[in-house]
Amino acid sequence: MAFPLRICAVCSEEFELKPDKPGFANRCPACSAEEADSPAARPSMDADERKTLKEANEARRRAMRDLLYRKDS
Repeated sequence: MAFPLRICAVCSEEFELKPDKPGFANRCPACSAEEADSPAARPSMDADERKTLKEANEARRRAMRDLLYRKDS
């Protein structure tokens, strides 16, 4: 059984779309491999940044809770 032929959206090269091919269905294996190799750049946070973010999230949750469940007098 022949696999469907596709044209790569990046390099315009024709390739066979095979099952369990890594990457995107509209990109050839060579172009998909380049993107898979680059790690998702997620900056690491130090303890102070994590603490600040945690406190901000707690304040947001508290404010939303107060708005949602306050008693109308």
